[in-house]
Amino acid sequence: MATTTERLAAKRTVKQGQETRHSMSSRAHARAPEGHKRRKAGATGGGEFFHIEVRPREEFETLRTQDVGQRRGIERVAGRRATGSWDTQKWLISKEHAHIDDGNPKDAEHRLDGLRKAGLPEA
Repeated sequence: MATTTERLAAKRTVKQGQETRHSMSSRAHARAPEGHKRRKAGATGGGEFFHIEVRPREEFETLRTQDVGQRRGIERVAGRRATGSWDTQKWLISKEHAHIDDGNPKDAEHRLDGLRKAGLPEA
């Protein structure tokens, strides 16, 4: 439950925002920043997977994730095109399972070569 001080501060903030909005022209309002935007996936580096994009997201209507090999190790993100065909949009490689030599992640292409040799679909 919010305290009286917090409620008054919230009302003051809302009123201040409304006054600012009403003092702006419609063009100025349209061009004004809308506040904090959501960060793009993978931008912070805090996720569980390395993302290796094969094709842009815009080529697909829907996406599905498939586990490949060990559970939560390597995952394939498959996308369905408008024509109905499916193709790989990106690979997700778990940070837990990624090889590290001397503190540097190994080339992800090396890991994907192993997948191709195992008879999995080309990226």
